[in-house]
Parts: sequence; C-alpha cells; structure tokens
Amino acid sequence: MDAIDPSRGLFCNRTLNLRGIQAVGYDMDYTLIHYRMREWEKRAYSFIREGLQGKGWPVDALRFNPDLAIRGLVIDVERGNVVKANRFGYVKRAFHGTTPMNYEQQREVYQRTLVDLGDDRWHFLNTLFSISSACMYMQLVDLLDDDALEGSMGYADLWERVQATLDEAHMEGRLKEAIVKNPERFVRLDPQMPLTLLDQKRAGKKILLITNSEWDYAQPMLAYAFNDFLPEAMTWRDLFDIAIVGARKPDFFSVDMPAFRVESKNGLLREHQNGPLEEGCVYVGGNAPLVEETLGLRGEEILYVGDHLFVDVNVSKKVLRWRTALVVRELEQEIEAFRSFAGTQTRLSELMEQKEQLEAQYSAKRLQRQRLQKDYGGPNGHDAEALEQEMARLRSQLTALDEDIAPLAKASSKLVNDHWGPLMRTGKDKSLFARQVERYADVYTGRVSNFLHHTPFTYLRSHRGSLPHDEAAEQDPQYESLTSGYEWDETTARERG
Repeated sequence: MDAIDPSRGLFCNRTLNLRGIQAVGYDMDYTLIHYRMREWEKRAYSFIREGLQGKGWPVDALRFNPDLAIRGLVIDVERGNVVKANRFGYVKRAFHGTTPMNYEQQREVYQRTLVDLGDDRWHFLNTLFSISSACMYMQLVDLLDDDALEGSMGYADLWERVQATLDEAHMEGRLKEAIVKNPERFVRLDPQMPLTLLDQKRAGKKILLITNSEWDYAQPMLAYAFNDFLPEAMTWRDLFDIAIVGARKPDFFSVDMPAFRVESKNGLLREHQNGPLEEGCVYVGGNAPLVEETLGLRGEEILYVGDHLFVDVNVSKKVLRWRTALVVRELEQEIEAFRSFAGTQTRLSELMEQKEQLEAQYSAKRLQRQRLQKDYGGPNGHDAEALEQEMARLRSQLTALDEDIAPLAKASSKLVNDHWGPLMRTGKDKSLFARQVERYADVYTGRVSNFLHHTPFTYLRSHRGSLPHDEAAEQDPQYESLTSGYEWDETTARERG
C-alpha cells in the first residue's frame, strides 16, 4: 500500500480492531458530507442577522468573521466572554466580545475559576456549526456594552436570543433549502467516500446511516455527494443496510422513540410496528436498542462515526458502549501547519532548552548567595562579589535569549488561527477540546475516507501514553525492552491460530 499522507491518518486513543467491528454507523453532516464551513456559516450568520433585524435589533452593519471563533472554545455567558481552556479547565486565552483580554485582565477574571462543562455558565462549541453563532454573540456583546441594545438583558440572554434565532431559521427550513438549491457552493465533494463505505460493506460489515437531518434534506444531499461516484445503477440507498433520518440524537441513544418507514420519495411515512427494522429501508426516528435488535449486535461490535463530541461520540459510548470515531475536519490543516512550522519549532525547542539550563545555573548561584548571606550550609568557597557578577552575566544571557524566543513563541501561538492558535493545543499543553476527544473518541481523523487507507481489517493500536517522568526513565538502557509490549486480544489470537 502506498505511503499515507500524515494528515490523512487514523489517530487511535484506544486500541480498535476493525476485524471485530460488525457494523459501522455514520452521521451525515460534516461526517459523510463535508461542507465548506465559511460558506455554510456565512449563510447561517445571515439568517441570524435577518432574524434579529426583524426584531428591531441594530445589527445591519455586522459582518461575518469566520476567523473570530473556532470549534472547542467555550462561551462564558456570565461575563460575555469567549475562552480557550487547557485540558484541566484553566483559561489560557479569552475575548470579551470581539476584544482580546490581556494577561492581567484574564488573570483577574479567571485566576480562581475553572471551566466546568457541567455548569450552565459554560457553553462548549462542539461542532463547526457553532462558528456563526459564536461570531454573532461576540459582536452582540460589544453592542450590549455600548448600550446599543434596548431592553433589559444580560450576556446569558444574548446567547439564548442568538440560538433561538438560528433555531427559527432551521425550523422554517430556509437554511437547508438554500443548501439544497446550490449544493456545489456549500459542499466539498470527496470521491473516495463512497469507495470507503463499499470496502466496509463488501467486507461483511453492516453500514448504517443515523442522522438528525430530515428526509427532504438528507435524500438530495446524499444523492449529490455519493451517486456520481458509485458503480453504475447503484445509489446511496444501496450503501446502507439501515438508514435512519430525523434520528433526534442524543435521545436516539437513550429514549425509546417510535420509528416510521419512509414509503416514497416525497417522504410518505408508515409507522413501524413491533419487531426488527427491515434492512434496506429508510426510517424516521427509532432508537439505538432497536437497531441493535435488528442487527443482533451490541456494544463494542458497533462503531459509530460522527463530528459532534457530545451528540455523537459521548452519548453513544456512555449509554451503549459503542466504539466511537470522531471526524475533526480541522485536523488536516492543523497537521500541515505544524509540519510547515517544524524547522522553526526545532529552533524554538533548542532555545527553550538553553533557557532552562541558564535558569538552573542562575537559581543555583542565587541559592549559593542566599547561604552565604545568611551564613548557613557550611563554607562553599564563594564570595558575594563573584556571585553577583556571575548572576548578572546569566541575567544578561537570559534577557538576550528571551528576545530570540519571543517572536518564535508568538508565531507558534498563532498557528492555524491568529486569535486562538491550534484546535488541539494551548501552548505546550492539550486543549480542553483535545481532552474531550481523548475521553470519548476511540479514534479520531480528518475525514471518513481516511479509513480507505487502512482497510476494513486493520488493527489500530493506541500509542503508548506519555508521562512527565518518561524522559528520565528513557535514559535507562533497559527502558525500551521494559515498555515495548503491545496489546493482544482474543480476535488476534484466533486469527493467528
């Protein structure tokens, strides 16, 4: 097999043997169909603005800025801020409205506060569909602070109004109607996607569609994205053993909801009675236990692939113990950005190593001076003047080093997005988004067709997790032999006799 572009990999948090997966379920939006985010969110933003204009809000001059927010940020509706937190919940960057907060402002507000996604104060931007709402919210905070909005409302009220206005556009069907009328403007086609699903289907796996999108939207969009890339006379309907639209996730995974079979192209429905679903049909609603009953499968025999951290991978894993894969479309751009920055990053790492060494030397001299001045610790052979001169020399070197480091560190912090940096990191640490990915996604990748490069039979092994003390342990020559084991499961044992 040809070498795989590093940005097209499958990245494994928990070992996953695809030979043991008997069914693969897929979300549709931003999973099987990849939208041009800037076009989609610009249209969504325009509907929010029109809705607010209709209510008399002074938003005519506002314009969509797709770089103002990224997925993985958190709205602080108590203070009207948007923040980026690390994996522990510590706020590392923050905006109030559209204005970045400086270090002192941020420290004053958040030094005693951790982001807790279980608290109603915080609203996590789970998907790319959140970008338009976040952009509008940040701009409205500016208007509220300028007393440009009439009526009594707070920052939390603003967020609710934005979400409600966007929901109205969805309920009226205007947004998706615009997409269906001009799909080439909003959809980025992936010719490899149908082949990926065909490989899995021909390998004996059941292929499922489980999407919240309704039939009148899913049908034309899947036809546009799939039909031209399938063998002659085959359509997207033939790919899926069971197709479920209007699934109402996350309730789909935990609530016993009825199912209705789609009887005609215009969406005529017939209620499904007791018993398993009929394979090859399209249904509206239903529930995950009914799918398991139909397939005769449970839990870890099913892999579900989606783009929403909570609706797709969190709930399906917590409730049903399905295996999970998260599609992170931004990942390819992020990997390419880090690869392009690799030379600079190497130089930055070298300078930081030099700084650590100089700081250690300076601290040692400072301790020697302290012992000399306070007359304890015994004679150390140093005099105060010599120590001061040496410390001054080290301070000068550190100052010069900081001047070299600063522009490189700043460039590193602006990779991918000038305001927020990369999605998966906050400085050297993992971002809160990355931590959620680790917790809930067994596998994550940039697009579904990346499975094509690994075959339906691959054994995805998680990397050995790193710990802060690993660097010290790796200096032991026996370390590699002590830690080079790999996981072995019953499926592998059976296949190898």
